[in-house]
Amino acid sequence: MEKVNVLIIGAGVIGLSIARALSKEFEDVVVVEKEESFGRHTSSRNSEVIHSGIYYPQNTFKAKLCVLGVELLYDFCEKNGVPYQKCGKLVVATSEDELPELYKLKENGEKNNVKGLEIIDEIECRKLELQITAIKALKVNSTGVFDTHKFMQKLEKETESNDAFIVYDMEVISIKKSENGYIVNFSNGELFEANILINSAGLFSDKIAEMLGINIKAANLQLHWCKGEYYKTTKVKDIKHLIYPLPDPKGISLGIHLTINLNEEARFGPNAYYINELNYSMDDTHKDAFYDSIIKYIKIDKEHLSLDDCGIRPKLQGPDDDFRDFYIKEESEEGFPNFINLIGIDSPGLTCSLAIAEEVKRILNR
Repeated sequence: MEKVNVLIIGAGVIGLSIARALSKEFEDVVVVEKEESFGRHTSSRNSEVIHSGIYYPQNTFKAKLCVLGVELLYDFCEKNGVPYQKCGKLVVATSEDELPELYKLKENGEKNNVKGLEIIDEIECRKLELQITAIKALKVNSTGVFDTHKFMQKLEKETESNDAFIVYDMEVISIKKSENGYIVNFSNGELFEANILINSAGLFSDKIAEMLGINIKAANLQLHWCKGEYYKTTKVKDIKHLIYPLPDPKGISLGIHLTINLNEEARFGPNAYYINELNYSMDDTHKDAFYDSIIKYIKIDKEHLSLDDCGIRPKLQGPDDDFRDFYIKEESEEGFPNFINLIGIDSPGLTCSLAIAEEVKRILNR
């Protein structure tokens, strides 16, 4: 049996960020990942957007860690040569009845300490983005896009340079509490005993918690998988900002938005619907709904939209639920000291990743 000090389950962007942070201070840090490489699910199937923190209720993890995370992320990208573009975004109102929600969104962002928010009128909107239909917009300067794959590559490299190990093809099949920590059993027959165990298994994080004996239904920690699809087009060019509609009132989705990648290619999405099986297949079932959302703020012919990609988000918020925050907790109260759960790390988890790592480090050092 292999004995380690810190064992991190999951090599998505959260697990890698935690490994990088802890490997600077803790000896014998190991990351295990059931896939063949890092970030094979939610971490690499998203909009690659750096969020500002305007959407989330005050004093939640999502609000606090996003506002901190955006600063940490830009700094990391700048220092480590990760391609990014701080392009800003416009959250658009296309009718008078949307204006109260637009002003409410600005007020919420300011309460979360998001700087530089500005409501601009139709004339200013057209100066910034001639192709966009909007009567007013919330201009958010701190939003951007970045290369998530290169970001994870840098996290992996820095983690390993700190003498930590990342081991792939390691699927966890059982976990038991031992006298000195936790014994983790893998599908290849290997056994690890860890003093500190961190669950950052993304889509499967509730199942990891359940393996140890936490009643995820009683604790209201059962994940709901929410699928989001993207369409792309070659017909929309010269967009300089990300363009967002107002978000879904229940917070399930930020709406089908227009993003640009680092090559300034346009992409629309994601939508949001709940699924029961891990399935990345796509078809045009939702194309009409996509089109109806998009043409409210930009004109495009439906035939110029083509399928791009999709992702699945691990949400604690179910279809009929209100807002749910990230669950980040050390589980001594449940009888599992030095076991940290990270469950329901959906959007803006990518932006928050470095800040989440700092929060985990703070928990372990307190």
